Amino acid sequence: MTVMATALPRAEQQQAVGAGVQVVLLAALSAGADLGPVGWLAGIGYTLGLWALLAAAVWRAGVTTLGPADLVTLVRAVLVGGVAALVTEALWDGATPVAQPVVAALVGTATVALVLDAVDGQVARRSGTASALGARFDMEVDAFLLLVLSVHVAALLGPWVLAIGAMRYAFVAAGWIAPWLGSALPTRYSAKVVAAVQGIVLVVAASEVLPRPIAVAVVSTALALLVWSFGHDVVWLWRNARPRRSAAGPMTASAATPMVRPQP
Repeated sequence: MTVMATALPRAEQQQAVGAGVQVVLLAALSAGADLGPVGWLAGIGYTLGLWALLAAAVWRAGVTTLGPADLVTLVRAVLVGGVAALVTEALWDGATPVAQPVVAALVGTATVALVLDAVDGQVARRSGTASALGARFDMEVDAFLLLVLSVHVAALLGPWVLAIGAMRYAFVAAGWIAPWLGSALPTRYSAKVVAAVQGIVLVVAASEVLPRPIAVAVVSTALALLVWSFGHDVVWLWRNARPRRSAAGPMTASAATPMVRPQP
């Protein structure tokens, strides 16, 4: 009698390892940054949400395994889960200023995540494994990291900072109302630079090394650049995508597909 061994598909095995690493990271943050139950709940909730969304994306893409670049992005996603747990715990505690071990752990974890953002794209190109799934996964991890960091910095400088993290999501939501906003955009180097600046500036502001007036000025400048970048895209879409839609009638399926933007 042959016993058939059952095993998870390769992609799910990779996600299971990622979930295990997330738990290890939360445990390390508990020991080094006094992460409490609220932070643990946020981290576990994030892990479950990440697993569900990524599993659905993998299924839709019809892939059976995550490529090398996707695994780098998965590591980044785990680090972002740690940042989310620390930010949630800090907000729950409401202590001002935030304890130095928490700030150090938050800044260190976020910095590694930002550095790895420059790695996964290179890995994808050099290994020839670039894909729409990988690009979307990378984009969503970037966007959520900016959102979490903006929540933390908003507690330090004011709620206006939330505009940095919320802008990409607002842009996507606007595309549901005005479908021409969901058309594909050309790759623009300046957009990548502006997106990178957002992460760097938010991490520096989160470190609390700058005097408040300087921090406000720096973050305000980053927000202004982000508004300019999104405004540039809206104008381009208005001049190019919208006229084609008006002339050709309803948008094609490809044009109506939500935008996969290289940077948030």
